[in-house]
Amino acid sequence: MEYVSVFEMLKIGVGPSSSHTLGPWRAAEAFLKELKEQNLLEKVEKVKVDLYGSLSLTGRGHATDLAAMLGLSGTDPEYIPVESISSIIDTINRDKKLHLAGAFFIDFDPTTEVVFNKNFLPFHANGITFTAQGSQMSPYTSTFYSIGGGFIIKEKTDDDKEKGSKQEKNFPYEFDSAKELLQHCIKQDKKISEIIFEDEKALREESKIHSELLRIWHTMFECAYIGCHTEGILPGGLNVKRRAYDIHKKLLGDIPNPYHTLEGWLAAIREKKVQFREILKWVTCFSLAVNEVNASLGRVVTAPTNGSSGVIPAVLLYYLAIDNHQGGEQQIEQFLLTAGVIGSLFKKHATISAAMGGCQAEIGVSSAMAAAGLCELWGGNPEQVMIAAEIAMEHHLGLTCDPIGGLVQIPCIERNAMGAIKAINAAELALETDPKNAKVPLDKVIATMWQTAQDMNTKYKETSEAGLAVAVSMADC
Repeated sequence: MEYVSVFEMLKIGVGPSSSHTLGPWRAAEAFLKELKEQNLLEKVEKVKVDLYGSLSLTGRGHATDLAAMLGLSGTDPEYIPVESISSIIDTINRDKKLHLAGAFFIDFDPTTEVVFNKNFLPFHANGITFTAQGSQMSPYTSTFYSIGGGFIIKEKTDDDKEKGSKQEKNFPYEFDSAKELLQHCIKQDKKISEIIFEDEKALREESKIHSELLRIWHTMFECAYIGCHTEGILPGGLNVKRRAYDIHKKLLGDIPNPYHTLEGWLAAIREKKVQFREILKWVTCFSLAVNEVNASLGRVVTAPTNGSSGVIPAVLLYYLAIDNHQGGEQQIEQFLLTAGVIGSLFKKHATISAAMGGCQAEIGVSSAMAAAGLCELWGGNPEQVMIAAEIAMEHHLGLTCDPIGGLVQIPCIERNAMGAIKAINAAELALETDPKNAKVPLDKVIATMWQTAQDMNTKYKETSEAGLAVAVSMADC
């Protein structure tokens, strides 16, 4: 049974898209690694990048070409100073040189060396091929597929190797479905987060699990903070005005003590009296803030994707800032472990790629993850946590992906807010549900989502060839 770690579902990277930005970036890194292993890197004089399918159709709006260049330059999306990205790209465009692997310069003209091919490769909708050439080597070509959430695979061997390496680990609670996970919870009388914590210990030390979960949360928290305190227009040509700044300013109003830290910000929010409408506005504000940072090539956490990265931080921030002022590190870790494993079930048995399944695979999955995490924090038993995830996904089934101009802005940013609100509602409904009366198991809704994805017209899978992407043109904006 393949185990997908929580830390694979929640990865730190750069926006605006996990499948179209982070994935190609990681693919470029993997290509460099192959060149090194073949002792070819020093012989390379020229590199060509071919983008296929959805990576081509919406690649410019998602900065896929930039991500490939940044990856080939030897930078890491998890740690690169985001403020340096524009200067690196500007230098490549100006000098027509690329600092390959950060080791030496080669001739590279992005207008000719990055090719947008509209045809789809048969294996997956998101294909990217790198070709290296040099006078002292035969051309070396390698094709990768970005399958959502920053995951990349090759058509055969790489995926098999990945599964094989994980099979060597001894997981105390192996499971391949929500039903099997639930059986472990019942038998051991443990919460879902407790079961997953034990499994994660097979991959890393206990102290590392704690520190990495909190590092993920800190990235989410900081992202929301930046989004709430940044005004202006989003890049890309749609002239979308940032809204989180104004909403946040109205909600927070005048405060007696100015803050200069994340913790001070959280304390300031906790001081505010919040009514029902303000709750909706705060959740909306948090989600918009994160996705506006994402749309600006900022640092975010795939949850499970960049395009849906605002849902989980918004729901967890709602819990910490508004619902439970005593919540802290324990609750944060519990939430992320629970959310992460729910995402992994969709990853294994359906998809988290909008290019494969439409937006139900991104906002739908993120809403299910957030609903599950919140339900457990609210005291829901494992059956109710599964019900919360099922309810959230059930009401996102069929959601299409139709970004205007190929940008993760309209309708994507607002969809995060809607997904966050649905997650909270789903958790509430689940807590009021007797598991004996539940009619739709989580495994069945995952299977239904995958079947829906297969039945969906390709035009509605992140191609910008239908829906709002056609009804509203760049000229309208």
